[in-house]
Amino acid sequence: MLFRPRYTIDTIYHLDPVQLNKMGITAVFSDLDNTLLAWNKADTAVEMDQLNQKLAKAGIKLVVISNNNAERIGKVLDPYHIQFIAKARKPLPIGINKELKELGLNKSQVLMVGDQLITDIQAGNLAGVGTVLVKPLVETDKWNTRINRFFEKFIFFFLGLKKPVTFKEILKNG
Repeated sequence: MLFRPRYTIDTIYHLDPVQLNKMGITAVFSDLDNTLLAWNKADTAVEMDQLNQKLAKAGIKLVVISNNNAERIGKVLDPYHIQFIAKARKPLPIGINKELKELGLNKSQVLMVGDQLITDIQAGNLAGVGTVLVKPLVETDKWNTRINRFFEKFIFFFLGLKKPVTFKEILKNG
């Protein structure tokens, strides 16, 4: 299903590298705003750096796939040397497919993690990678995201998912 996440987890920071390795995951593609970092917080996050290091030690690459511009993303990620795709044009799978090809990965080796059904989950599903829906880090959104959240309510209803979604502490099928 186009908008249905394969998995749900309360936060990207609860991803377990051991479990990801058992699943054959070698890369985690992640949205930035409200997934790795609160959308209204431009400075870098220590927790994000710790996640990146934890994944890297397990041989898993973290790549940010964002619709934001390169200046905004680079300001946050460059100090931590986290690779990113800017202006990814999600929900189109262009950014995800580009990174799959560049890294030489099979779709089964990648999870796309994000807080929005309409952009992150749809893009991941269109690209054919595993998708993980997380709870947004903050309850507020930029104006354009608020529009998506409005339409998400209908999608949750039609998918038969309860809103709010029951987010788990560990990665389990959604």
